[in-house]
Amino acid sequence: MPFQVVAGQQTHYVRRLVVPASRPPVVFIHGAGGTHQHWLFQIRDLAQTPTYAIDLPGHGQSQAPGRDSIQAYADWLIAFLDAVELEQAVLVGHSMGGGIALSAGINFPDRVVGLGLVATGARLRVMPSLLATIRQDPEAAVRAICSSAFGPEASPEMLRLGKEQMDAVPAGVLFGDFKACDDFDVMGCLAEIAAPTVVLCGTHDSMTPSQCSVYLRDHIRGAELHLVEGAGHMVMVERPHEVVRAVEAFLGSL
Repeated sequence: MPFQVVAGQQTHYVRRLVVPASRPPVVFIHGAGGTHQHWLFQIRDLAQTPTYAIDLPGHGQSQAPGRDSIQAYADWLIAFLDAVELEQAVLVGHSMGGGIALSAGINFPDRVVGLGLVATGARLRVMPSLLATIRQDPEAAVRAICSSAFGPEASPEMLRLGKEQMDAVPAGVLFGDFKACDDFDVMGCLAEIAAPTVVLCGTHDSMTPSQCSVYLRDHIRGAELHLVEGAGHMVMVERPHEVVRAVEAFLGSL
């Protein structure tokens, strides 16, 4: 579990290197209030693929502060690629992380080999009441977020671990994440994306419903859509092997 200074901040990430690597490296980007741990199955199980999963600034073991805009996180992500000497990568992002991947694909197309957009959208509006609750009562906000994040088949232990991980994120970082999501809107820019793209979503996702993924599929040239039956917003945790298979097939098509 290495550390790297990125944009002046100590950054934690995990990686799995394979020799020889026959596919481009994949960088996994977690969502608002998350950590690299949301991607542990995918890091481990993708064959012939160097994999990286980051803790964004202020999350997990990465040094604060966080960021308060998706574009600022995307700028930081490119600095991370520079720091670990990745000229290009496939970016796979969940929710806010998908927004970061989209922003990178739009603004730094030469660095992006492909995009994996997981439970995300071109616009990520947040209810004003949730933003207010994050400010006033972060514990209540985390309870509300986690109660909506998982599908009906998720185990109580899965929900407990999800809440425990989000509770560890500083309230100011969590607010910045959700404010960044609320301000994010690239609906008019999707035609600019040239990178091959795969979109994944759970059919029981109540935070970024499947119509958000359909919109991405319909407005990004050549994008493919995979709906995961029964999964909620945390699809890569709830159905890790299905997500691995979809990403594996996508990488094989590049």
